[in-house]
Amino acid sequence: MKNIVIAAGYATRLGELTKNFPKPLLKIGENTILGRMLDDIDTIPEIDEHIIITNHKFAPIFEKWASETAYGKPITIVDDGTETNETRLGAVCDLLFAMEKLRIDDDMLVVAADNLLFFSFREFVDFAREKATSCIMCHEQPSIEKLQRTGVVELDAQDRVLGMEEKPQQPKTHWAVPPFYIYRKKDLGLIRHAVENGCGKDAPGNLAHYMVDHTTMHAWHMSAGRFDIGSLDTYYEAIEKYGKN
Repeated sequence: MKNIVIAAGYATRLGELTKNFPKPLLKIGENTILGRMLDDIDTIPEIDEHIIITNHKFAPIFEKWASETAYGKPITIVDDGTETNETRLGAVCDLLFAMEKLRIDDDMLVVAADNLLFFSFREFVDFAREKATSCIMCHEQPSIEKLQRTGVVELDAQDRVLGMEEKPQQPKTHWAVPPFYIYRKKDLGLIRHAVENGCGKDAPGNLAHYMVDHTTMHAWHMSAGRFDIGSLDTYYEAIEKYGKN
């Protein structure tokens, strides 16, 4: 299984802090945001490589970071060739770019690189093995306002995904979907043709939505929370709350 980290954005909401530096490599205490995530994922036996997709502007910074780290699994940096927020490929196209460039033909754990997590991805991988399908995560979100800004899923009693909506004005459930996914090897053909068949390009949730409509997927209920770093305020809050952990 490949661990594929989507990290090609420009984090414009963090202003000068990320004007010339990638958000995933910002420090939280003595570690980086990305480092905290890889510390967990690297221990999962099924994972045999970390693939980090970034842009041309930040690729040298990621390369330097990778050369100074010591994980059990190798790290591959993929440069998508873009240099500005206006010319970015979008998360789905970045994933397709890496799949094509590296000729990926394996199960994939696909993760966004701007979250602190309070659970282990090992639980998610175990769940996907049990279900033998592509999988997403979900968590209960009581706020309608927040549900209107994310993906929302309907599930059956066995946690099979019956339907998914992106940013619904009238959410049908309170099950919100964070940006973490497992796509099985048998579904890679669907992914490779997703954009040409109408899948949105920008957000990773666009692909999950497309896949829900074209293959069987299950949803793992997060066993603990996460902290999404999306702005300067949330970054400084993360440093204050978790920088000493």
